[in-house]
Amino acid sequence: MSDAPITINLRAIRAKAGLSLSATQDLTGVSKAMLGQIERGESSPTIATLWKLAKGFHLPLTAFISDPGLPADDTIAFPESITVQTLFAFDPALGNESFMITLAPGQSHESRAHDKGVIEDVVAIHGKIEVLHGGTWHPLAPGEALRFAADQPHGYRTAGNTGARFHNTIHYPEPLASPSAIP
Repeated sequence: MSDAPITINLRAIRAKAGLSLSATQDLTGVSKAMLGQIERGESSPTIATLWKLAKGFHLPLTAFISDPGLPADDTIAFPESITVQTLFAFDPALGNESFMITLAPGQSHESRAHDKGVIEDVVAIHGKIEVLHGGTWHPLAPGEALRFAADQPHGYRTAGNTGARFHNTIHYPEPLASPSAIP
């Protein structure tokens, strides 16, 4: 991990799709100014911004944060947010991708709804966490797991005075495009 801006594959994905910054703004809801800053490496996107991009392009999150030239376990510490380590980049044959998420003590992260039909599996590894789904926080101790519909607002937070780590697998209901499949 470093303090350098988070490098994502936005410019290549946008170019391959043949989209202008204006069209990408319309597709994702991310402003042209922010898109340009991200592409030039002047600004690091938040995890929420990356999810807007993924949802707009109908691509998995790892399409933006995984680089074929980097190891699959590349770790990104989002400023003032969660740390995400890619365990398995998106696999179109399985329709999923997996991450190790780290939360600092007292930290929480709430996520907007993903595309219709997206399911998440959360397995607590270290520390106690709570998972928000269906409007209720559900506690998980290490070794406990929860599967929930992620096409609604949801979130994660630590429970207690320690940080927490959990595996997060995201299952997509229909085949998604991989960046190489964008026309």
